[in-house]
Amino acid sequence: FNPGNTGFRVWKTRYANVGVAICWDQWFPECARAMALQDAELLLYPTAIGDEPHESFDSRDQWQRVMQGHAAANMIPVVASNRIGSEKSGTGTQTFYGSSFIVDATGEKLAEAPRDKQTVLTASFDLDELRTQRASSGLFRDRRTDLYHSLMTLDGTSRPGQPGGR
Repeated sequence: FNPGNTGFRVWKTRYANVGVAICWDQWFPECARAMALQDAELLLYPTAIGDEPHESFDSRDQWQRVMQGHAAANMIPVVASNRIGSEKSGTGTQTFYGSSFIVDATGEKLAEAPRDKQTVLTASFDLDELRTQRASSGLFRDRRTDLYHSLMTLDGTSRPGQPGGR
């Protein structure tokens, strides 16, 4: 896998402005916020996630909670699709845990697929109502971007251009 260089993108469709990020990007709240700031009305995260480095750890619930947090923090519905089944490679077999789901703009789960079956999930959203709610909320209006310089660093404390910064 290689990191991309296109940034976080939002596509304007006839249905909604859809922010799309794949796989590893879905774990980072900055990705969701960047797309929300670009007027995304729906976030879509197609992924292939499953086997863990430690057999006793199953990240499925954590994965879902992270996506639910993206929805609630940005007041935007999230659709997360994950593959099912197993795939053999030179290093063994990877099993994917499915469990695709849809959450509303508060993070409430509206639909969820099982771990092991292909499933079509649907949900409807009133985009006009969601736009009104986002516009009247302080989540975007009251952001303190003057304090966010540490987000641009590797250690969270340095300023860009200083040790630990980018």
